[in-house]
Amino acid sequence: MELMLERIEKQVGAQTHLYPLDLTLVPRAVTVLLGATQAGKTSLMRVMAGLDTPSKGRVVADGQDVTGKPVRERDVSMVYQQFINYPSMTVADNIASPLKLRGSMDRKGIAQRVAELAAKLHIEPFLKRLPAELSGGQQQRVALARALAKKAPLMLLDEPLVNLDYKLREELREELSQLFATGDSTVVYATTEPTEALLLGGYTAVLDAGELLQYGPTAEVFHKPKSIRVARAFSDPPMNLLAGTAAVLGVTLSAGVNLSVPLPASSTSTLTIGVRASALRVRERAGDVPLAGKVELAEISGSDTFVHVDTAVGELVAQLTGVHQFTLGEAITLYLNPTHVHVFDAAGNLLVAPEMEAH
Repeated sequence: MELMLERIEKQVGAQTHLYPLDLTLVPRAVTVLLGATQAGKTSLMRVMAGLDTPSKGRVVADGQDVTGKPVRERDVSMVYQQFINYPSMTVADNIASPLKLRGSMDRKGIAQRVAELAAKLHIEPFLKRLPAELSGGQQQRVALARALAKKAPLMLLDEPLVNLDYKLREELREELSQLFATGDSTVVYATTEPTEALLLGGYTAVLDAGELLQYGPTAEVFHKPKSIRVARAFSDPPMNLLAGTAAVLGVTLSAGVNLSVPLPASSTSTLTIGVRASALRVRERAGDVPLAGKVELAEISGSDTFVHVDTAVGELVAQLTGVHQFTLGEAITLYLNPTHVHVFDAAGNLLVAPEMEAH
């Protein structure tokens, strides 16, 4: 499906849920709606589905204006945060329900499609059970299988993994990225997690407080956030932001630390330097700038260690691969290569971004 949103706005009473935005989804691809809670993701998705009518603007599907057309008259499938299944139906009947309603397949074809999806989502042993007999993760898989069974041209997923435990989320993310790779539907996937957006690939629309800040290929939006607001939304942990000033040879930070960064002629004198946590190291490489400091906090998360360091240029968070032990208050030197920084002007707009690595 080719879906175009033209000057869409959404107000509820005195509250603005969506400010005027234009968005044309890339057909037969995955678009991630990325943003914090109350960024406007669900409001936008409900307008796309036809569950809500926009206060202003048009929704155009495959060239036809469908603004105000109810969801039951649209060929859309949805998966929500809370898994929704028919409690009195078996797993097999839940998955088969959209196929039976459509009436376009015989009994043998439906059984084959159900078996195929159950295998992909690892729920074959549970086909004869009722949803209440399954774990939360298994019930969400059933809801996903039912949505996939419909083969709708537009598939909307509103934070479908948020209520699952860490291990299940990781497992299902991998499976979903493989399922979406078939390109059968235009997929819209809402999440608060930058990691999820990067894993699913495709395209990302960054939302904040009801505004669409940037839309494009996921890798491009991540590497070249057009503003500090986008960078904040698309960084986990949050991007380190440091005050700087334009100098002859680049940027000067506090305490006289200089970064050799080529600035465009239009640069403002007041700058903000963005440093992702993963760009900081504890071992020096050629061209690095040392940043001495003291450990304020060290936390291990999965296979990474996050170290909070108080330095002369400000507090920095470094993401180090592997498990590292640090003592609070111990001296530490972080190393930063100037080619890995983002530079934003006084208005918070991107001036310089690191070069994207070729794969």
